[in-house]
Amino acid sequence: MEQDISMIEVNILAPTRLCKLFLPDFIKRGHGKVLNVSSTAATMPGPLQAVYYATKSYVTSWSNALWRELKGTGVTVTALMPGAMKTGFANAGGLSDTKLFANAVDPYKVAQDGYNGMMKGKLNVTLGLPGWQTPMIKLAPLFHKKAMLNFVYDQQIAGSAKK
Repeated sequence: MEQDISMIEVNILAPTRLCKLFLPDFIKRGHGKVLNVSSTAATMPGPLQAVYYATKSYVTSWSNALWRELKGTGVTVTALMPGAMKTGFANAGGLSDTKLFANAVDPYKVAQDGYNGMMKGKLNVTLGLPGWQTPMIKLAPLFHKKAMLNFVYDQQIAGSAKK
């Protein structure tokens, strides 16, 4: 429970508070850019990481809504939606030996591309996906929900990288 509450505080409460704090000044001066870190996890439910996936869904949905609300103010909001990256996240979450992290990418390029997308005022920047994951993310909303849940579960189950 505490780990889930902490994740909600970091992934939802912190960016919400920061935006509520700084956006009025951005709007007042007529320019500003916000880059919220979401994830490709935002595009589907995530068994075995349900709270993480749900918090990232919030970040993307909320960022997209803010982008529209701020249209015409000179302020943009971009959601960075990377795939699995080589950070401490996999180890901390017990995911290092999963299919999901078997092809994790270098976070430096993801960060650079996210920054560039924010500077251009893009709505969402989805990147850092190896091979088959790129079309999968785009097609995810079309898949049968139970089949998608089973697929995500299989990608995240411990030891799946060896299967």
